[in-house]
Order: sequence, then structure tokens, then C-alpha cells
Amino acid sequence: MRHYLAWAGACALSICATGAPAHHSMAMFDQTRTVKLTGTVREFQWTNPHCYIQLLVKDASGKDVEWSLEMGAPMYLYAAGWRPTTLKSGAAITVTVNPLKDGKPGAVIVTATMADGKPIGKGVPLSKASS
Repeated sequence: MRHYLAWAGACALSICATGAPAHHSMAMFDQTRTVKLTGTVREFQWTNPHCYIQLLVKDASGKDVEWSLEMGAPMYLYAAGWRPTTLKSGAAITVTVNPLKDGKPGAVIVTATMADGKPIGKGVPLSKASS
């Protein structure tokens, strides 16, 4: 019986331990910099553990560059006034972001507004990096 309990405990610990590495910190984002991006929504992904906006932004030469913009979990976005239908493909938006440290076109969103300047959702900061 003691061996069974030890084995069951080891299994429970291994299951708990495997979930932790799946999530990441904000370390990959440069929280000392903010960048303003204006572009067209290619896709709004309302998914766990994070929602994403795929945003097409024109570079200096006029070429579309796709940015992958990370957001919080759906439950946090919902509390901030966002819904799965908040953004449609083709919508023009402006976001303030903390970019990736490696310079690739990715970031975590701090604030977001529609093309007319109206805040999306309740207009509250979406990232702790903004404070």
C-alpha cells in the first residue's frame, strides 16, 4: 500500500509540474519601450491561454508586415469590455505595444483604439507592462 501511495503521489506531482513550463513571463517583451502601430486586422483570435490580434502594418517601403500581438486571457479581456466579436477582419485599429526584445514583429498590447480614436472595450490598459 505504501508503494501505491508513493507512486500516486509521484504521478500527481508530475502532472502538476508539466503545466508550469507551458506558460511564459513578460520577459520576452521590452517593457521599457512602447511603439504605436496602425494597421488592418487580419485575424482576432479569442483563445486560451492568450488572445491574439494578427495585424497587418505597412513598413517604410509600403509592404505589409504581419505583427502577432499578444493579449491576456479571454476572461481578462471580457472584464475589460472586449468580446469575441469585438474585432472583425479588415478593421483599422491603432495599438500601443511593448515590442519583442528580439526585434521580430510581435508584441504585447498595452492599449487599443479604433481608427476613429474610440477606445476598444473599456479603454483600460491590457498589459501590466503599461504601469
